[in-house]
Amino acid sequence: MSMRLAAAAVAMTILLLTAPTAPAQTAPATPPSVQDFFKRPQVRRPKLSPSGRYLAIQSAGKDDRMWLAVIDLQTMAPAKIIAAFNDADIADHQWVTEDRLVLQVSDNPDGSTNVWAEGLWAVDRDGTNFRQLINTDKHFVTNSTGMMSDRRLELIWTLHHVPADGSNDVIVGRRRWSTDPESTGYQLARLDTRTGRTTSLSKNLPDHANHWVLDWQGEPRLLQTFHQGRSRWFRRSATGQWEPWFEDDGYAPTRPEPEWIGPDGEMLGEAPYQGSTALFRLDPKTGDREKEPLFSAPGYAYQGRVLFDPEARRLLGIRYETDAHGTAWLDATMKAMQADIDARLPGSVNLLDCQRCLNATNIVVTTVSDQRPAEYYLYKPADKTLQRLAAAPAALKPSLMGQRDYHRIKARDGLEMPVLVTQPAGGVKGKAPVVVLVHGGPYVRGTHWRWEPMAQFLASRGYLVLEPEFRGSTGYGWQLFRAGWKQWGLAMQDDLADTLAWAVRQGWADPQRACIMGASYGGYAALMGAVTQGDLFKCAVNWVGVTDIGLLSSIHWSDASEEWKRYGMTRLVADPDTDTEQMKKTSPLLRAQEIRMPLLMAYGGEDRRVPLKHGTDMKAALRADQALEWVVYPEEGHGWFNQKTNEDFWGRVERFLARHIGNTNPRPN
Repeated sequence: MSMRLAAAAVAMTILLLTAPTAPAQTAPATPPSVQDFFKRPQVRRPKLSPSGRYLAIQSAGKDDRMWLAVIDLQTMAPAKIIAAFNDADIADHQWVTEDRLVLQVSDNPDGSTNVWAEGLWAVDRDGTNFRQLINTDKHFVTNSTGMMSDRRLELIWTLHHVPADGSNDVIVGRRRWSTDPESTGYQLARLDTRTGRTTSLSKNLPDHANHWVLDWQGEPRLLQTFHQGRSRWFRRSATGQWEPWFEDDGYAPTRPEPEWIGPDGEMLGEAPYQGSTALFRLDPKTGDREKEPLFSAPGYAYQGRVLFDPEARRLLGIRYETDAHGTAWLDATMKAMQADIDARLPGSVNLLDCQRCLNATNIVVTTVSDQRPAEYYLYKPADKTLQRLAAAPAALKPSLMGQRDYHRIKARDGLEMPVLVTQPAGGVKGKAPVVVLVHGGPYVRGTHWRWEPMAQFLASRGYLVLEPEFRGSTGYGWQLFRAGWKQWGLAMQDDLADTLAWAVRQGWADPQRACIMGASYGGYAALMGAVTQGDLFKCAVNWVGVTDIGLLSSIHWSDASEEWKRYGMTRLVADPDTDTEQMKKTSPLLRAQEIRMPLLMAYGGEDRRVPLKHGTDMKAALRADQALEWVVYPEEGHGWFNQKTNEDFWGRVERFLARHIGNTNPRPN
């Protein structure tokens, strides 16, 4: 993978670069193609330098590779390409100082390169002093500065944090090799991006290190270990020793969990509050929380981050997520700026990003909507001008998308759960064919209010899309999460049926034309729907789905840790020693012969989370006359990355749904 510093005269679809968005159509005749929905954005991740003068942004260059460019927003000189690879994408980048950046790589969606380890490079903003710092798994990725001492770290290292301390250093983390004992834990080091020299931060590290808390300048202050289902916290003493602080239940914590340390030792953390969690100020010595939270949102667990200005040494606000992302500004200047931008960009969630925000000459604004991909703007606080940096793709017009809204519904046992509903494009007009789209995890927040290609693709084809946050989902409080423990195929499955029944009662869904689909855990739920809910669903789509709970613990080549298998899975999913009958009852593999509906199943040949054996065993267990469409994508892992894979798979989904529950002909790919 050779690195190429490209000429500045490259066609880019940024600012100063993009053509105006085509006017919206009021009566679209045909929806966008599969390719339109799943094509990677041509412009992404605009990030300002610490002062706000320079903008680093990724844009598609030669052969559709993602390159990294820098724009001087003061002189407005042409964008300069500072880093590009011939056969991989730049995946992420961050400013280290006003003059230096770091970047990582990923596969390119054309499938020509598969990159497992993302590596790390550093480069000056003018394209000079390029240096590889961490290797990738592709040995032909070369360091263009061959005369330098080769201090590249092994590929299990990764970028962990960029401290705002004015140095050329970054914090890097060492992940475990699969052959390392699990007690090795996660280690940190400080890495000089100019010399490649490292300084270990892991001296006297306790075993099973899992999570670090760094202060606002990047210094390690707190450490969490995770072992045998217990969470243990340590504080770093003045002499650099890790001293025990407190212990808690790793899966059901009762104590506050610190997450941010500011100047003068100010500490913030997440703590249980009114059946959920909120952000509190914590006592730096005891870890106890104040009586009232700094931020809380009834009905939602705190999931967010602190916004801090290192130059002003001031806490500015809290970025959070409730039904949508938002910002609770504590600073009056930033609050007024947000109000001005919101008034000029109505109908979207507008997220402001900067580093030294109170003195910034420019602010990047990301506008989030349910009916179009993200767009980017540049805001100048001095004169309050707002200029578009990058527009959403012209093919993905809001008029062609479905409206997305959260609803709170009651399950059959009275438990409240959120459901994200995506209406068919043009709105609900009578009873529509319906897809219950089940998220993976399952112990995650599975849905987010924003434009999302899978749901919008289905909506564009006329389907009502229901995405339930079934019991076991996180982000909505302890009760919903705890209710999902050991409920795979049981109450968690009932929640999916209750979601469909609710949509039928609203008059939105046609109960005779319903399909269930999902990936990973969602694929498992789709197969359990095929086994036990044949009276509700006419078809099922499973991709990279678990087919037997027992295989989660017995397959030794998966990436699941022994800690999770012994202490997490036995508590949250099922215990192979005591829950044998339940595991048999809730195994799609063992009940495959009961399925009487058409199936579409797809797996990745390189999947280590849910290895291909889950799929091949299920395929072999089905009846000989089972209606099955089966596909394996040899180079894919746990989900689809390559553009051609997405086009093929979602084309199959479109045709499959049209045959079994659709009322229109699928459009050609």
